[in-house]
Amino acid sequence: MEASFGPTFSAVAPGAKEGSSSYKQHRRTPSSSSTLNYSPRDDDDGMPPITPRRSDSAISIRSLHSESNMSLRSTFSLHEEEEDTEPQVFAEQPSVKLCCQLCCNVFKDPVITTCGHTFCRRCALTSDKCPVDAAKLTVVVNNIAVAEQIGELFIHCKYGCRAAASTAGGAAASPSIVAGKPGAYEVDPLGCPFTIKLSTRKEHEASCDYRPVRCPNNPSCPPLLTMNLEAHLKECEHIKCPHSKYGCTFIGNQDTYETHLEVCKFEGLKEFLQQTDDRFHEMQLTLAQKDQDIAFLRSMLGKLSEKLDQLEKNLELKFDVLDENQSKLSEDLMEFRRDASMLNDELSHINARLNMGILGSYDPQQIFKCKGTFVGHQGPVWCLCVYSTGDLLFSGSSDKTIKVWDTCTTYKCQKTLEGHDGIVLALCIQGNRLYSGSADCTIIVWDIQTLQKVNTIRAHDNPVCTLVSSHNMLFSGSLKAIKVWDIVVTELKLKKELTGLNHWVRALVASQNHLYSGSYQTIKIWDIRSLECVHVLQTSGGSVYSIAVTNHHIVCGTYENLIHVWDIESKEQVRTLTGHVGTVYALAVISTPDQTKVFSASYDRSLRVWSMDNMICTQTLLRHQGSVTALAVSRGRLFSGAVDSTVKVWTC
Repeated sequence: MEASFGPTFSAVAPGAKEGSSSYKQHRRTPSSSSTLNYSPRDDDDGMPPITPRRSDSAISIRSLHSESNMSLRSTFSLHEEEEDTEPQVFAEQPSVKLCCQLCCNVFKDPVITTCGHTFCRRCALTSDKCPVDAAKLTVVVNNIAVAEQIGELFIHCKYGCRAAASTAGGAAASPSIVAGKPGAYEVDPLGCPFTIKLSTRKEHEASCDYRPVRCPNNPSCPPLLTMNLEAHLKECEHIKCPHSKYGCTFIGNQDTYETHLEVCKFEGLKEFLQQTDDRFHEMQLTLAQKDQDIAFLRSMLGKLSEKLDQLEKNLELKFDVLDENQSKLSEDLMEFRRDASMLNDELSHINARLNMGILGSYDPQQIFKCKGTFVGHQGPVWCLCVYSTGDLLFSGSSDKTIKVWDTCTTYKCQKTLEGHDGIVLALCIQGNRLYSGSADCTIIVWDIQTLQKVNTIRAHDNPVCTLVSSHNMLFSGSLKAIKVWDIVVTELKLKKELTGLNHWVRALVASQNHLYSGSYQTIKIWDIRSLECVHVLQTSGGSVYSIAVTNHHIVCGTYENLIHVWDIESKEQVRTLTGHVGTVYALAVISTPDQTKVFSASYDRSLRVWSMDNMICTQTLLRHQGSVTALAVSRGRLFSGAVDSTVKVWTC
């Protein structure tokens, strides 16, 4: 018996399944497959009542709309075409409350939007505004209650439905067909007679006797229904030998099949063939397992390679650190040897002078020792200044700040003065005012009593390298210029600019009625009252970085490690002091009735103490870890600032 699926197959409908609330037997009449025209709105919206055109228990939900709704449907026509074309013919009319107002069909995956209404998920995602209140549509949550209600609706099995045929001759279309719209369905009187709950349709349709299937023997056999498959297999002319995979070419019906098995040459070998298949299958499984093992081993090998690469990188990094530490230790050792050699040379020099009898008696009380260190700056210290009245020490640094240190009682930083935008290069005190010069080309005036900034002056076009005060005037040095300022309370009024300088003015000293300025291989002496240059001292050794004036001598430190000494009266050079191996950045003087000592600070990290009585170095101080850049003296104490960001205190 042959049967075809679709609207042409014929079969005897089996009896209804008993004892199940999900299935119902449906008796068809010639008027079956009617549909209902309705508008998906509640009755209390003021819409006309629902009027059925044809009565039947089978209702296909396809709403025909007024012209005002046609544009809305056309907007989503593409969306509807993309949906599944699976038949959905309801046994009874669903409530209009279960219909989406956008697609006018029963909800599919209903969701609640921000406006509070319920729509199909796809409709809500593809529409901009709610058709009820024109609010923007945004999905909030699934409407589980509505989804459960829809799942309880009864529909016809899809194998009991068929595509509705269009009417010919311009006649009105069947109510189940949407005008101009393919994909409408109606009940097939020759199909599955069951109505099922929408939520259980998949279970029923998977085992439905009316489900079309193909002959397992030959795909070219006519289409079959599940309930006719068994009968077809008994009559099928395309039954193959079970040993066809081994090469048997037999094809026949059930009767010839049984006869063939008696004479098939492979039948006697079936146990051997089965064992071979089983063995082959085992080998395939083993091979697959080996492939997995190989993949695992490759993965582990890759991880091990990565770990090995990481270990190599770490080892290289450690070697680099070790090399760097070794290089640093070598440099420190060389520096230590250089310092030791310098000390030995100095000791030999002193011994030689002692043997010559020109040093005089040795006084151990004059040995300077480091008594403490001020720590706090975040950069090199470039200048120092002492306010003797209050025992305050001011230090200027590359960190753009000035720190105020108590040198008498607490020995701590009392305050940090902030205001400059560049390195603080120079400090000077006049009365109760502190003046600071910076690489930002300004001079700031500070009140020492309150430690507050009181004025800022744009002093030069280049960094302010040095400051000194005398006769109620402030002198500032910069590139090829010295400016003279009258001090009027907190104001600075430019009085005159001293010119004729050949380079940076890094050193200024005022003594009695004279101003001493140092630039490239030149020291100029100015009369403070007339502000005129009265003498020029020529030096050697590059730029003059520091100047000190004693009662009898003019002393300067140069870029090329030398210290030149002139007689203050005759202006004749009397000595050149050697010993430093770096630029002499700073000089300071401590005078007593018995003797005069000059202190020198150098790039070579050392301080030297020079006796001006016999022009020799009496002591070398080595405690800083960087170049010593600034000196200040107060009450027999020496303060030294360095690139190591510290200030050290030295006393006898």
